[in-house]
Amino acid sequence: MHTFRSTSFTSPNAGTKLIVLGAVHGSEKCGTVGIGRIANEIETGALKLARGQLTVVPITNPKAYAQNTRNGDRNLNRRLRPTTEVKEFEDSVANWLCPLLAQHNVLLDLHSFQAQGRAFVMVGPDNNANALEPFSYAAEELALAKSLGVTRAVDGWLSTYATGVERRRATRPAEMDSTDLDPQYGMGTTEYMRSVGGWSLTLECGQHDDPDAPEVAYQAIRRSLAHLNLIDEPAPQQQSMEGLRLYDVIDKLHVDDSFAKRWQSFDSLRQGELIGTRANGESVYAQQDGWIVFPNAVAAAGNEWFYLAKANARFR
Repeated sequence: MHTFRSTSFTSPNAGTKLIVLGAVHGSEKCGTVGIGRIANEIETGALKLARGQLTVVPITNPKAYAQNTRNGDRNLNRRLRPTTEVKEFEDSVANWLCPLLAQHNVLLDLHSFQAQGRAFVMVGPDNNANALEPFSYAAEELALAKSLGVTRAVDGWLSTYATGVERRRATRPAEMDSTDLDPQYGMGTTEYMRSVGGWSLTLECGQHDDPDAPEVAYQAIRRSLAHLNLIDEPAPQQQSMEGLRLYDVIDKLHVDDSFAKRWQSFDSLRQGELIGTRANGESVYAQQDGWIVFPNAVAAAGNEWFYLAKANARFR
């Protein structure tokens, strides 16, 4: 039996309600460590909450965390929403987590990644009224992103995922009820937060085993508290960042699909460069100049193999 735990610290003075998540994926533990440091500082009086509310969830997916695996039964950060049909452990998580998110204004979700690389922040869309992800807090997200202390930002997540889902639907018409064929399959914690009127960021703090990743997570929480005026510390200086926009996701179709080299996230690509080879011998080339993001050589067949990104001037 796994239980869920969150801790809230509330000031008597009104202010923003911030929630910080760790271990949405159970093997990504830097956020858990950073959250633990912040909670201890507040509990001991070393850090004082001057306004608003801070809620911390150090272990969002306790089953995956106990197993030291990315998922419990499935990926919690895909098609996240409450459900009356609890089939997998992550459905129970969603039924607890989604109402908790809706009680807050801002979410900071702390992650790490498989390949080597430096920390980066994932930001939501520009303000829009589109059906996929309508949004009106782009300026607020951008200002917080520029305060976290990282130098790279990425957007385009949900629209890119929708593109990938359409490709899957075209190739697997007999499986129309499959979870990964849902147009909302790309909805995770931050996308859900935006859907209920809040705003949010995902911070990828570094490679899973990077000893600096917990410090990145801790500093990001401190900087967020200062930026949102929840603590009486100077707001961190905002900085311009290298910007990228995801525009496509390519699935692994067979277990023997293989990369042409040992790609790392944000390795640059030239148009026509060989990325990998399918099990049937088909070559996969870069469609344009840009970058490869989240390459996963050990992805299961039918799952995301890698993403493609292009330059984005939004974050200058």
